[in-house]
Amino acid sequence: MSSKQVHRVGILGCGDVFARYAVGLRRYPELEVVRVGDVVPDRAKEAAGEYGYPAYGDADSIFADDSIEIVVNLTPPKYHAATVVRALGAGKHVYVEKPLATTLEDGRRVLEASASTGCLVGAAPDTFLGDAGQTARRALDDGLIGEPLGASAFIRHGRVETRHRDPRFFFQPGGGPAMDLGPYYFATLVNCLGPISSVAAAGRVGAPQRKVTAPERVVDLIDVSIPTHLSAIINFRCGVIGTAQMSFDVWDTELPWLEVYGTEGTLSFADPDRLDGEVRVRRHEDVDWRVLPPVLPAVLTHTKNEQFRRGFGVRDLANALEGGPHRTSAVFAFHVLEVLCSTASGAQEPRVVKIASTCERPQPIDVTVDRP
Repeated sequence: MSSKQVHRVGILGCGDVFARYAVGLRRYPELEVVRVGDVVPDRAKEAAGEYGYPAYGDADSIFADDSIEIVVNLTPPKYHAATVVRALGAGKHVYVEKPLATTLEDGRRVLEASASTGCLVGAAPDTFLGDAGQTARRALDDGLIGEPLGASAFIRHGRVETRHRDPRFFFQPGGGPAMDLGPYYFATLVNCLGPISSVAAAGRVGAPQRKVTAPERVVDLIDVSIPTHLSAIINFRCGVIGTAQMSFDVWDTELPWLEVYGTEGTLSFADPDRLDGEVRVRRHEDVDWRVLPPVLPAVLTHTKNEQFRRGFGVRDLANALEGGPHRTSAVFAFHVLEVLCSTASGAQEPRVVKIASTCERPQPIDVTVDRP
């Protein structure tokens, strides 16, 4: 992923996730942030001053700035589709935070707008491009555990009501554990095992009301209107059968984040919400687990501020503009979105849901030319 030119970037949205991108994008001199925008211009002004960006303004200022080539869209999920479509209409390429959209209809609007404008859309998560995701992918591609047969994912509570000043949207339509943390897990699974053909799910509301304890909170109680505890059976086109539990009601657990089971052993993944971490394997003849050496150099340190850095996916989009592979493409993100939406809807009306979309597995990172 060796970029040959500088791409001028505008960041739309200066809220909760902004600092992670502001820090992460500094790693790539070929991505030059020239403007930040927000529906609250004073928030954009503060962000520009803190990180030394030359221009700021409201959301419209991002779309009107002809110097901007790539818009990094960090607006809340319910605004993703509308703001992506506007940016595409303004001739910008877009990298949007997860999920691509909150409904399949809106996801299709994004795909159609991208096709009609000729502008590319990339979407988070990009964590499967890190050394942990790529190490797991290499192990499976090399047949380390034989033929994959099954997979399990356990998505535990992110405790958003203890850290997010306004977590209401997590507990309303378009939110929930599937749409919040699910993208990390399912993007990792699709990267490793390929597209999904069907899902069946069941779910329920846990606590009907949530107490918000985050500092500087704007609300004290949230009425929950969607299932917060879901279980799903996932059928992959390759024949693997997976299970997933997604919950905002499980605070503590000793279950692994994600495992794949093969004819010759088991592969245990690091947290898919991170770029790095240990990937472990235990073949049938092994007496214990062993940690696989990462196929990429560690891209993050384990300090509180560094482990949440973002930006690799934006660089992936820039690389695609120069003719390279687009690993975090909208087509890939839409397939993950359809799986998540089908899981969420199936949890409210249990049934088997066929997945109409498909995608190619992203190309593995080439360590000779790519730099996370």
